[in-house]
Amino acid sequence: MSKTVLITGGAGFLGINLARYLLERGYAVRSLDIAPFDYPERDRVEVHTGDIRDKATVERAMAGVDLVVHTAAALPLYKPADIFSTDIDGTRNVIQTALTQNVERFIHISTTAVYGIPDHHPLLESDPMDGVGPYGEAKVKAEQICLSYREQGMCVPILRPKSFIGPERLGIFAMLYDWAKDGKNFPLPGNGKNRYQLLDVEDLCEAIYRCATLEREQVNDTFNIGAKVFTTIKEDFQAVLDAAGFGKKIITFPAAPMTAALVVLERLKLSPVYKWAYGTVTEDSFVSVEKAARILGFEPKYSNKDALVRNYRWYIDHLSDFQNATGVSHRVPWNQGILKVVKVFF
Repeated sequence: MSKTVLITGGAGFLGINLARYLLERGYAVRSLDIAPFDYPERDRVEVHTGDIRDKATVERAMAGVDLVVHTAAALPLYKPADIFSTDIDGTRNVIQTALTQNVERFIHISTTAVYGIPDHHPLLESDPMDGVGPYGEAKVKAEQICLSYREQGMCVPILRPKSFIGPERLGIFAMLYDWAKDGKNFPLPGNGKNRYQLLDVEDLCEAIYRCATLEREQVNDTFNIGAKVFTTIKEDFQAVLDAAGFGKKIITFPAAPMTAALVVLERLKLSPVYKWAYGTVTEDSFVSVEKAARILGFEPKYSNKDALVRNYRWYIDHLSDFQNATGVSHRVPWNQGILKVVKVFF
């Protein structure tokens, strides 16, 4: 008999990729999301539309499920109040309901943003958490809530993925793809020699699947998830420009003045590049995935370059679906603001 999985945030980028992944493996899938579920899989997924902050909505969506994968979150471009209420209060609401309804496992999707801007690499699961900005701070507190329920006897695997990309992913990465598509060079602050690990969403789905299927004692822990093969941010991003075929290059600029400019533009709401992004893009940013490999058998299929080019090709193939859309989720391009004007000069 197939198990039923509730995916919070099921209409999001990770949600739909995970839904497809689990459907292929015989699971019954439910989605709970505040956004509409407007995918071709609509007739194969039990869709609940609502807010994870609403207890009654969560209770209805979770009735009779075996597993919960909690991906729902308010992302960095949301208002701070919505980030805190969704990512903290919403998480507490969902996991408390899972406890009450005796759900077998509650798989929480966190983020490596909980480490803040670190002073060493690679980062280990045992390193201190220091969230940067409302999103990072909220995700730290959400993890703390999850740990308190693990201490009550629940099975609560926590995954900390690097920034993940793949089919349906737009958000801030759409800026790189848009500039590549239009035959533009692409600017980066810093010298571009820092190593910046990414992750393909298919590899993340595999890690989630392992947390859902391996022995409870194995998975009831916290794991970093990221690509195993990556080079420098300049070299990896260059793969997208090479795939576009215009002979364009990643252009680097001194970090301090460019970062200062991005700070001002963010405060004026003229740029979607937020603090955690411009605070880490000039620095090394990678985690150890040795624990996930050792305990979960996690072996990512995709390198940074593979993941970026795969996402870019999906972007080109589906351009007509979102060409005039912008928003604050990963499913739509983020409004480039004044950076769209800057693009003209590259």
